[in-house]
Order: sequence, then structure tokens, then C-alpha cells
Amino acid sequence: MSNETNRDVFDDAAFNIETSAPDGPEFADGLRKRYEAALPDNPPVIPKAVGEYIKWGKSYDIQLYMMYSFKFVRRQGFSKFTDEVEDWIISNSDAFAIAWLLGVWRVEESGEIVKFEAED
Repeated sequence: MSNETNRDVFDDAAFNIETSAPDGPEFADGLRKRYEAALPDNPPVIPKAVGEYIKWGKSYDIQLYMMYSFKFVRRQGFSKFTDEVEDWIISNSDAFAIAWLLGVWRVEESGEIVKFEAED
């Protein structure tokens, strides 16, 4: 098993490009910028309704641990919170937490990739 990260591999490749060609530094710099802006590999796949729940919680700056407090959520009046959403979150709590932390997920029904961006 390696302790090397995807970023380590990328940085090594960029360094080799940077040092091996006349236009290498500019090309490697462009690659680094694209890498920083790119979405993560293999985002979690979640139902659309769960994604709406994440968007709602993030838009109100609710802490992740409170998103698992379903009584709290129901008191807040989030109308799209259903028993099916609650059941899915309970059964898939790791995928839910990863989607929450990354702010990126793939919608189960459509395959669309969603990236949560807070409104200014």
C-alpha cells in the first residue's frame, strides 16, 4: 500500500512537464490551476431529495451534526423532508456526510453532478 495521494502523483507529473520542455512551466502552471478548480473524483451518489436537503441545510449554515437531528429539521419546517429522505440518510450516513463535506454529489436519478455554491 502506498501513502502517496492523487495530489502527489499529479505534482510529480507537473514537475516533470515543467522541467522537460521550453513551455513546460506555463503548461504545468495551467494544469495546476485546472486541478485546483476540478471537481473531486467519484462524488457520492445521492437521491435528488437528499441533495435538496443538503442545499437547504448549507444555505442556513446548519452544522452537519444537526442535519442528523430529524426532529430539529422537522421543527424548522423544511417541507421536502420526508420519511424516505430520513431513511436514506440513516442507511447511507457515510455518503451523506461525504456529500455534505465536499459540497459535491451525483444525483441518483439523473446522473447530474451538483456542486453547492453559497450565494453571496
